[in-house]
Amino acid sequence: MIYRSPVPLPEIPSALLSDHVLRDAERRGGKPALVDASTGESLTFADLLRQSNTGAAGLAADGLRPGEVVGLLSHNQPCYAVAVHAVLRAGGVLSPLNPAMTPAEIGKQLRHCGARALVVAQPLVAVALEAVAGTSVQRLYVLGDDPRVRPFDELTNGTGAPPRLDLDSSKALALLPYSSGTSGQSKGVMLTHRNIVAQLEQQRIGSPVTENDVVCGFLPFFHIYGFTIILNAALTAGATLVTMPRFDLRGYLRVVQDHRVTRGHLVPPVVLALATAPEVAEYDLSSLRVALSGAAPLDEELAVRAQARTGCVIRQGYGLTETSPGTHFVYDLDFSATPAGSVGKPVPGTEARLVDPITGEDVGAGHPGELLVRGPQVMVGYLDDPTATAETIDDGWLRTGDIAQTDEDGNFYIVDRLKELIKYKGYQVAPAELEALLLSHPEVLDAAVIGVPDLAVGEIPKGFIVTRAEPDADKLMAWVAERVAPYKRLRALEFVAEIPKSPSGKTLRRVLKAYDHDASSA
Repeated sequence: MIYRSPVPLPEIPSALLSDHVLRDAERRGGKPALVDASTGESLTFADLLRQSNTGAAGLAADGLRPGEVVGLLSHNQPCYAVAVHAVLRAGGVLSPLNPAMTPAEIGKQLRHCGARALVVAQPLVAVALEAVAGTSVQRLYVLGDDPRVRPFDELTNGTGAPPRLDLDSSKALALLPYSSGTSGQSKGVMLTHRNIVAQLEQQRIGSPVTENDVVCGFLPFFHIYGFTIILNAALTAGATLVTMPRFDLRGYLRVVQDHRVTRGHLVPPVVLALATAPEVAEYDLSSLRVALSGAAPLDEELAVRAQARTGCVIRQGYGLTETSPGTHFVYDLDFSATPAGSVGKPVPGTEARLVDPITGEDVGAGHPGELLVRGPQVMVGYLDDPTATAETIDDGWLRTGDIAQTDEDGNFYIVDRLKELIKYKGYQVAPAELEALLLSHPEVLDAAVIGVPDLAVGEIPKGFIVTRAEPDADKLMAWVAERVAPYKRLRALEFVAEIPKSPSGKTLRRVLKAYDHDASSA
């Protein structure tokens, strides 16, 4: 059974990504494109176009050739967008890096993708200098000033024109982000210009950002959610994007209030803060009309609580780095009719199936199965890893590694990661289900659940809890037991100061598993 978008996808433009995103930048001229929430630095659309063009000319003059990879290591700031589009307009392939990575981790990615240059934010120059040792990086540029590295604005302050590019948008790579995929091992995801242009068009049709919108970019631009859905979707539409170098709740609330942000881009931990933090009541959030939560499943009850406090309707989207990223979202017109716990329907031009992860047979409506997707936003494969590519994509169908199900209206719900399901006496226990239940307890601020190996039953569900005041563990486990089937009961509970999460908001269960293993060994 194949599920399809209720909205058709028009013909995808054949333009290269930067040409598509900045096609109206000259007309928009002096309108603010990006504003830094910390410094007040502002770039107009005219500034962005000019600096991207001269930056591309400078990179080409420095020897960058079409198809060569450039790493970008920076926090969110307006000049991040300049670096992105300078690289793309020079014909380069961008490989964004997480600023929180160690020099060894950065070096590993640079070596794997064969990067020839690296653009780095000023606070990270020392890290970058250590990381590039032993890589193919020949040129290093700094966003800002540092005597050890050539300033990127030496390129953007030039007068040259970008090179003329003869690239096939359906084959030429634009982006090389890194993802763990379904195997847990980090891999380079090959996304073409057409992949991301298609995604921008898919988002525009169902969830249109306009020139009148103001968007806040606190989710990192190195992550595919921040790169496509926030940064480039806003620029394509002509909206104003207010950047934050990192998230803090008061800072975000102040940006929404002072800049009159109209559309929110959230992750579940932020939705949790909006639902529970007392400081939310101190700010005027009336400009915020709708918000999209992504990167991890969002509990419906939590979304409803956050909506009640903020007055903003919150719905979910779903996707992967391998799909540029979106495959499902709630269309603007369907917000009121779609349950808050659903990720909506396939985006335009996208097909979806649900299959038994063991047999590969399609399952019916209302039954959980692994989600498979097919569409123009699906990657061409993993860099230098044909085996992993073949294991992930079959006849255009990408295995997401996520368990989903549908309701009678065709709305999709993400149940859990396939590889994270806990096997208790042969039963499958979804950590996300127990986490959602724990978050509904009045004393629980955050929660995560993992499977702990047990010789008798296979695995037992163990909870890690952040609370207002430490309650009795036995009473909390009894409270959970009253609300779930016997095989889903928590068998162990530990109170912690915080739940480890990635910058995009995903719970890092592998960190909890490693911590639990180390504690058990000790």
